[in-house]
Amino acid sequence: MSETPQGGLTRRELVAAMAAISAGAALRPTPGQAQEALRRSTAARAAGAYAPKVYTAHEWNTVRTLVDYIIPKDERSGSATDAGVPEYMDTLLDLEPGMRTAHRGGLGWLDHECRERFGGPFADCTDAQRRQMLDDIAWPDRAPEAYSHGVQWFNSFRDLTASGFWTSEIGVADIGYQGNTPVLAWNGCPADNLKRLGF
Repeated sequence: MSETPQGGLTRRELVAAMAAISAGAALRPTPGQAQEALRRSTAARAAGAYAPKVYTAHEWNTVRTLVDYIIPKDERSGSATDAGVPEYMDTLLDLEPGMRTAHRGGLGWLDHECRERFGGPFADCTDAQRRQMLDDIAWPDRAPEAYSHGVQWFNSFRDLTASGFWTSEIGVADIGYQGNTPVLAWNGCPADNLKRLGF
């Protein structure tokens, strides 16, 4: 690995990031931070083309690729990128600089492992190579011990992806959320529900 890899982090920064992950300082925004990141990223997307504030061009490409492996487009809804998850993550990192080292360090670690195994960074790997790499870190109970830091980082990254997706307009529609809808007349609990509950 070169002193400054393509992802933009030096070896020293990568080691610091792995230490931050193992110390539990990875990717844990407060509810207020998450809500503000969603508000700002949604407004920025609505205003036009989004320009990343924290990610390098390489990291931006990696994040956009990775989140769509976590939540791909299907017959129910769009993908994580369709929902604006990369913009949400970038905005969150802009609001909370303390999360940057662990987050970006994990991206650097992922690229480093892919270079070691496949000869190139994650975003440049084939679909089969990417899936092979993710299979080794997505299942904590089956992951090799040598990947423990990567597993912790990926769990946090996956949680952030889910948070960004299921608070977006696409994600809310995907889960069928029906709250915030006025009820004009209340006729009591439906009979089938009462029966199921034993009343």
